Amino acid sequence: MTKISLLRIYQRDSVPPPLEIADAIAKEKISGKSSIEIKNSFDQLIDSFQKDAYDLYLEIERRKGVEAIKKFLYEMKEKNRINNIDQMINITAEHFNDYNEFFLSLSQSRRARAGATFEHFINILFAKLDYPYTRRPVINGEPDFLLPSVDYFRQYPTDCIIFTAKRTLRERWRQITTEGTHGLGFYLATIDEKLSNAQLDLMRTNRINVVVPITLKERIYSNNLNVLSFREFFELHLDPAMKRWRRAGIVK
Repeated sequence: MTKISLLRIYQRDSVPPPLEIADAIAKEKISGKSSIEIKNSFDQLIDSFQKDAYDLYLEIERRKGVEAIKKFLYEMKEKNRINNIDQMINITAEHFNDYNEFFLSLSQSRRARAGATFEHFINILFAKLDYPYTRRPVINGEPDFLLPSVDYFRQYPTDCIIFTAKRTLRERWRQITTEGTHGLGFYLATIDEKLSNAQLDLMRTNRINVVVPITLKERIYSNNLNVLSFREFFELHLDPAMKRWRRAGIVK
């Protein structure tokens, strides 16, 4: 007889894919906004995108989780022909491993979804602003974004921007130093609140600028010169590069 599994019951009708949720939030947030409005509020949009997408995910996860647990308990009741509360309590307690597997899976899925969503939001906003880029190019590594193009990188790598998005960093920032080692500079977007001064100093020596929402910069990283808000990234780095690329006929 097939074992009753809480996780399998949940997965029969699971939470929508993370990018589907992200697209729904993005559509709501930027509908009717001009490129200038999006650019001027980029920092705030990244903040609100993350919060709203996570809240929506938790709401859907909870609703479907409650439904799955009810179905799981009902199927156990039927399978074991339970007809009193003491039997139900005992049978329910004996399935500790099922609950442990279920909640561990939810936690792992939540982290993976959050990371994918962060990069996807940046992709949506870059596209809305008509910045030229290649998504996940293979250039001695695979950064999330290469501006303006792979073709231009192959000709003039030192005039290109390597941009990668990671919701949290730990030691993973080290890998981007190999992702286009001759680029103009590395830009690492994150919402990680736990970067130490030592980590940021080491990033600076490797030509890595960290890009965060302005509220995060002001609250935690105001004294770190290689930490930029998204607005500063546009005004001081990307927009000047766009002017050069236009003058050279690289972009329109």
